[in-house]
Amino acid sequence: MKLHNIVITEPDMERLRYLLDPVRRPLSKDQEHLDVLEQELDRAQILSPGETPPEVVTMNSRVRLKNLTTGTEMTYTLVFPKDADLKAGKISVLAPIGTAILGYRAGDVIAWSVPGGKRKFRIEEVLYQPEAASRPARVFGPRNHEAGGHRRAIAT
Repeated sequence: MKLHNIVITEPDMERLRYLLDPVRRPLSKDQEHLDVLEQELDRAQILSPGETPPEVVTMNSRVRLKNLTTGTEMTYTLVFPKDADLKAGKISVLAPIGTAILGYRAGDVIAWSVPGGKRKFRIEEVLYQPEAASRPARVFGPRNHEAGGHRRAIAT
């Protein structure tokens, strides 16, 4: 079970709420997963993309997970259902593991119940997060380029 609140960006929250809107979707085979996702969103902390820490798993983030039972590592990209393609490593936010990792951070351990017992994974690393990738680099150094100063850009 998850123990703390998750972090969701404002745009992700809007798209996920749209996905959950009962007017836009008929009763489906994903109803149970939709209910779990809705519970997660109800307790989420909502941040602007610029405020979202780079170690948080957001939609379209690529993450490296470790199965704590088997020691197996895997890499997935968390996507909306229409983009899911397990062979390409793209898992739907409606898949149990997709809902489980959404909004958590690198280093967090996630456990959830499955018919055969509990599964535990640790988010080893967020390899790519679209919000962090779209932030402009900050520039440090002298403002006067003619004074011979060199500028150096680092990602924030």
